[in-house]
Amino acid sequence: MKNNPTATANALAVTGGIFYIACRILVGVFPDLMYTIAQSWFHGIGMASGSWNLSLESFFIGLISFVVFAWVTGYLFASIYNYFSKR
Repeated sequence: MKNNPTATANALAVTGGIFYIACRILVGVFPDLMYTIAQSWFHGIGMASGSWNLSLESFFIGLISFVVFAWVTGYLFASIYNYFSKR
C-alpha cells in the first residue's frame, strides 16, 4: 500500500495543531498539573522559573513551529514508508 506523503504530512500537521491548541488550553486551566506533566516528559529536568509564558506571541510561535515540525515528520514518515514498502 502506497502512502501519499503530502496527504500524510497535511493530516499530521492538522492533528498536531489541534493537539497543540488543546494543550495550551489545558495549561491555562490547569497550570500546575501541566507543569508536572511537561517536567516528566523532559525526564524530570528542573525547569528553574516554574512559570508559563501564555502570551499570544508565544502561542503562535509554538503553534506554527509545532505544525511545521509535524508536517515535515509526516512527509518524511510517508516517504520512508513508501521506500520500504517497495522492497
